[in-house]
Amino acid sequence: MLDLNFLSGSKKIVGLDIGSSSLKLAEVISTSNSYVLNKFYQIPLPKGIIVEGVLADARELSLRVKELFKDSGLRRRGIATSLSGNSVIIKKVTFTQMNEAELRDLIRDEGGKYLPFDNMDDVNYDFQILGDNEFNPNQMEVIIVAAKKDIVNGYLDALLDAGLNVLIMDVDSFALETMYEANYEYESNEIVIIVNIGASITNINVIKSGMSIFTRDFTLGGNSITEALQGKYRISFEEAEQKKIECLPDHPDHDQDDIIELQNSILDFAEPICSEIERSVDYFRSTFGGENIKHIFLSGGSARISGLAATLSQRLNIETEIINPFLKIGYNKKNIDAKELDSIRPIAAVAIGLGLRKMDDK
Repeated sequence: MLDLNFLSGSKKIVGLDIGSSSLKLAEVISTSNSYVLNKFYQIPLPKGIIVEGVLADARELSLRVKELFKDSGLRRRGIATSLSGNSVIIKKVTFTQMNEAELRDLIRDEGGKYLPFDNMDDVNYDFQILGDNEFNPNQMEVIIVAAKKDIVNGYLDALLDAGLNVLIMDVDSFALETMYEANYEYESNEIVIIVNIGASITNINVIKSGMSIFTRDFTLGGNSITEALQGKYRISFEEAEQKKIECLPDHPDHDQDDIIELQNSILDFAEPICSEIERSVDYFRSTFGGENIKHIFLSGGSARISGLAATLSQRLNIETEIINPFLKIGYNKKNIDAKELDSIRPIAAVAIGLGLRKMDDK
């Protein structure tokens, strides 16, 4: 069994984003002074293979991963991938000052005090020391990441069967943080929020001074909008998905006059997602003393819903826009069509963050 180190990070690692509705592969190459996206491929994933972040059909996932790598032509088999949703627990804890070895032993021996697990022998875990507690220099702030070994091993076995070597098991929220740091400048104590709206899970990551200080996942995403459209128009799930695509601003058949009613319906159906995002932001503000949030960045397939960014900006009174993983990362014009960049911008964010990882990261 591979002994995973969640936050551990020789390039030559390919980022594989395993979502509940698609697989996305990103090969990021480092140059002397920058990064370049060399290849990006994606294929759809049928419903039911990944359910709320948990692998339900290992054989089918292996087959789809093989298909993705075959289509891409990539020979590299060392990957960084990630977990999210119910498969992973992320918790910020305050400890008395100690070194990393002492902290690792303490979490192993007393993890049940901080995490919802009875036996830490059944858990893969890692941690990152964020720094001193601002109110008590004798204490330090730590983020702990943990997942049940049977869940992790399910993914590992499926990917091994697909001929891959999992070098890094990351977390979606932290992969987004890696992508953000590579593209955006930030000031000391500056706070931004990245909201990744996937098909079935939405990840929220609050970043201060370039470091994650609060995360939350909730099991609501683009599929809930598709299912609402499915019920309203009495069509199949696939037809409802197509209706969502037709509403995207860059769709070739985009006609504002014809689809304005559909756009309004989609925004109405996105209301529960917006409410959960608002609730998360309010909770962060109340817990962390109402610190000023400079910006919200959206990623994920549903981030491109017309009017969604403007709606959230108005509700939260925070400037909101779709994140740009290509702000400072170039792309190989031989392998990637420039016309595709805008459409893949939000959906590629996690995969690019994973593709940026290195084995000596922390």
